[in-house]
Amino acid sequence: MTLIRPLRSERLAAALLLGAAALGLVFANLPRLGPALLDLAHTELRAPVPGLSLTPAHWVSDGLLVLFFFAVAVELRRELAVGELNSVRKAALPAIAAAGGVLVPALVYLAIAGRDFPSGWPIPTATDIAFALGILGLFGRGIPTHVRVFLLALAVIDDLIAILFIAFFFTATVSWSQLAAACGCLVLFALLSRLLAPRSRWVRARRPVWPIAALLWVLAVLTWWFVLRSGVHATIAGVALGFAIARQPGGRMRHLVEPLVNGIVLPLFAFSAAAVALPAAGAGLHSEFWAIAVALPVGKVVGIVGAGLLGARFVAPASWVRRSPVDLVMVGCLGGVGFTVALLMNQLAFRGSPGITDEGVLAVLAGSAVAIVVSSVFVALRARRHRLRRPRPEHPVD
Repeated sequence: MTLIRPLRSERLAAALLLGAAALGLVFANLPRLGPALLDLAHTELRAPVPGLSLTPAHWVSDGLLVLFFFAVAVELRRELAVGELNSVRKAALPAIAAAGGVLVPALVYLAIAGRDFPSGWPIPTATDIAFALGILGLFGRGIPTHVRVFLLALAVIDDLIAILFIAFFFTATVSWSQLAAACGCLVLFALLSRLLAPRSRWVRARRPVWPIAALLWVLAVLTWWFVLRSGVHATIAGVALGFAIARQPGGRMRHLVEPLVNGIVLPLFAFSAAAVALPAAGAGLHSEFWAIAVALPVGKVVGIVGAGLLGARFVAPASWVRRSPVDLVMVGCLGGVGFTVALLMNQLAFRGSPGITDEGVLAVLAGSAVAIVVSSVFVALRARRHRLRRPRPEHPVD
């Protein structure tokens, strides 16, 4: 338990993610290790089960990453049910800001690279929740709670939009029979999970819960397998399972997989996705590199701040945004850290073009690195400002 507890920290999760990406980039460019590592990542591992002959890189992005999307979906559902998005009034302003943070980076990308590589427009629209909250936790002691809540709500909505992009724009052909089988397993999963709710008859009768838990794991794996074979990206299975599971068992399951996601899944994905060879000296970079590298740190700030200010004026005039627009700029800088979801969408958008995919990875890393540096400095300065503004407690006179 002592070793697991630190893996629930947003700060450590962000540090592991950044360190794994840096190691992947370094190792992939070592003279002897680099080529061997890249060959291994793209070597198909045959399995006796149909549809499971995947490369190590795909086992990470199509397999392990499902746990991350499951955790995201459970968090989304909680926020929609009892959290900061459980009413139209609460969700309106972060939703407007998130929409601006998706639209403007996409337009910036299309303006720069739309003629040559139009399929890459969703890449700079993503915000990495783990990284953004990690930076805020690391440098933001003194930042008001309502700013963190706004960032969380915005990032959650941003991830929901990214999930919809993956589902609708990165699915070429669909096997409806496989998808129907996945839906059948999902329905059984949802119904069985209700037996583990605290007030269910099964729990009140004090019957053993492990048989139900075991069946849920089997149904979850079957759902993932059928979705993988259907042609829909396998991470959508994690999203569907996260929304289908009963709320309280879902919360417990998210708590269970959180250390695994933070300590293994996300670092492995960052290492795998960032393991690309740097272009040779003198080799030019294509327009999609500059489009992503600019759209992430610049487009996100402009979109979130512009839409947030408009929303605060016309929809939520009493919000903190009008009183402290500088904090909104800080949130916009944090939104420019694309990382995990942006790397995944880069793989999907440029699938079949390895050279362009590698440039996209470098662009995501470069744009996110600029956003990390700028937002870290911004958060530290704003946190210091807020701490200085706080009234000091009066000491009693003896």
